[in-house]
Amino acid sequence: MVAARPVAKTSTSLADGRALIYFDDRASHRHPEVDTRDLAVSSIDPELRFDPLQEEWVIVASHRQERTHLPPTDECPLCPSSPDHATEIPAADYDVVVFENRFPSLTPLPETASDSGLLAVAGGVGQCEVICFSSDHETSFSYLSDERLSTIADSIVDRTHELSRLPGVEYVLVFENRGSDVGVTLHHPHGQIYAYPFIPPKPRRALEAAARYRLDHDECLFCAVLDAELEDGRRIIAESENFVAYVPSAARWPYETHIQPRMHVADLADLNRDERGELLRLQADVIAAFDGLFGEAIPYLSTVFQAPAHEMRDLAHLRIELVTPRRAPGKLKYLASSESAAGAFINDVVPETAAARLRHSWPDRSSRNL
Repeated sequence: MVAARPVAKTSTSLADGRALIYFDDRASHRHPEVDTRDLAVSSIDPELRFDPLQEEWVIVASHRQERTHLPPTDECPLCPSSPDHATEIPAADYDVVVFENRFPSLTPLPETASDSGLLAVAGGVGQCEVICFSSDHETSFSYLSDERLSTIADSIVDRTHELSRLPGVEYVLVFENRGSDVGVTLHHPHGQIYAYPFIPPKPRRALEAAARYRLDHDECLFCAVLDAELEDGRRIIAESENFVAYVPSAARWPYETHIQPRMHVADLADLNRDERGELLRLQADVIAAFDGLFGEAIPYLSTVFQAPAHEMRDLAHLRIELVTPRRAPGKLKYLASSESAAGAFINDVVPETAAARLRHSWPDRSSRNL
């Protein structure tokens, strides 16, 4: 993996020793302000517990019960600091900021001893970071400028590269949750970056399926799926020079969109800067189409799936998945017993219908408020 450098990167530390990095849209020499808060160094000890029936690791992080929950706007910890309110970002303004989460699910130095028995318990080795997309509390990913989207892409490449080098890290996941209906505790536009000590179940299953498909067909499963979707055509939402946005044939959510490169690339670092900007512009337009579908800013989950840090990298294919639990105006899809207990999804909207509606609500980029 080749790490692309952002336009301008400045590293500093917060009062309790957590790392903070400024990524500025344009090259500049930033003098980072000092965090004036009186913060004690956190003592946390997350655990991994193995479920032998599902063959999956579960993260136990009880300290997260104390994390900040939906504060008023004037107390938002992700806004820039002011003389009257010191936040997680000491600067008076910023473009993109990444910092270590104050309430992480994983930590670089857990103290829990490992137990290799049937009910295995291990230390929650890893790292959790917050990525703030803008200093503007009221904006959204879909309204960010092309320049800002490129800076965000640069910061993701940087953090994926650095976190993948940490001892014990096997997978780096970048995601954004927006809206109280999906459990967001801070409304400021931001995402999160998780560096796991294992490959999470969903990407692992996809990679294992890709391994079987390559053995049988000698080609990439992800490429084959995209070719099949393009040949069918009914679920294609939008296309750019290098990327395609489509509703998958077996979509689990009422409105679910995958964005996939036409070329076979493992992660964002395999794209040049213009291509990364093109990809995130398409992601922003999908979010705008979601909003346009219901005439308001709706809840959604957006996830960047890249290659694992070490294992099965040759099988991976970069993709972004976006879903919303909104199934109709004022109605949400809840993961009830079939989905949550049995793992069998029931979709309330025919995928071809969802694709047609999203094409109809596709934003006019010339009218976007950038």
